[in-house]
Amino acid sequence: RNLTDISLLECFIHLRYVDLSENKLQDLSPLSSLTHLLWLKVDGNLLTSAYMQELPYLQIISFVQNRIKDMEGITHPRLASLSLKGNKIQTALGLSHGQLFSLQILELRGNKLESTAGLSLPKLKNLYLAQNAIRSLEGLEGLGQLTTLHLRDNQLGTLDGFCSSLKCLQYLNLRNNGISNLQEVAKLQVLPMLQALVLLDNPCCDEPSYRLEVLVLLPRLQRLDKEPFEQDEQAGANQIRQRRQEEQK
Repeated sequence: RNLTDISLLECFIHLRYVDLSENKLQDLSPLSSLTHLLWLKVDGNLLTSAYMQELPYLQIISFVQNRIKDMEGITHPRLASLSLKGNKIQTALGLSHGQLFSLQILELRGNKLESTAGLSLPKLKNLYLAQNAIRSLEGLEGLGQLTTLHLRDNQLGTLDGFCSSLKCLQYLNLRNNGISNLQEVAKLQVLPMLQALVLLDNPCCDEPSYRLEVLVLLPRLQRLDKEPFEQDEQAGANQIRQRRQEEQK
């Protein structure tokens, strides 16, 4: 509706679900009086900041396709799902870790992030970072409950930064990065629960016996590039692994 002013909403203090998508909003301050708000969608506006006064019951926010440049001022204590897909965010360092202790889903696809620093969120389960410019993985040790991590279409050349405190991570998507050496995959051995890995469109996928070599390095892996491992693949990988271990003795 091309709305630029939502001050009228200040009167409706019991609103719980608000969708203001596809307008021309630059200011959300009138929503600060909506203290019963549970769900807010403001996709496709002209917002340059995600800052809002803290709302005690707000659980879901979607800021998709705005012009937001940082993650300052997001402090809602019950927020469980936050989408900032398709903005202009360059760093996550402004996140309020101490106040976002309920956040489980964070969607940051299609931004301008160069690092994962600042994403230390204790309850986070699903983290979507595809289509950024990430070159380094930092600060992942605070993601102890993370189960799904999407890093497709970034600029990772190494897999430094993964650590054993990612003890719940089961699914990792690294499609279309710059990983050229299969030995980088050995750095994923610190992930005790990793079951599914996507490495398609990385240079290392062209190495001979690619699937087998990944399974040799990661014996607990169940699926690679969406394809489950067959029993004969697992048996072959076990033989290679045992032979190499004996050669090293």
